[in-house]
Amino acid sequence: MISAEVGTYTEETTLDGHQDWVRDVAWAPSILPKSYIASASQDKSVIIWSAESPDGPWTKKVLPMDSIMWRVSWSLSGNVLAASGGDNKVTLWKETLKGEWEKVSSVEE
Repeated sequence: MISAEVGTYTEETTLDGHQDWVRDVAWAPSILPKSYIASASQDKSVIIWSAESPDGPWTKKVLPMDSIMWRVSWSLSGNVLAASGGDNKVTLWKETLKGEWEKVSSVEE
């Protein structure tokens, strides 16, 4: 997370987890106090970071994928994550009531 000062930025938190290049990052829109960030990586994973407030602390859930991941995007309501990668698939993920992330749909070209 970065906070703005007059003309400069200060690093407040670093989210470590990927083993290769990060290709995309998306912050989920939400009116709830819980915050979500998703990141897609060259290491064949998507990580969903969550925190009870934007200030953290952040926890992570790693979603292993079959190929290099290129993009992540949240639905307008912030409760469904779309992930796409090098295998020409788009998968949709949703958090269960138990806090686990499950694939709810997959589309192939």
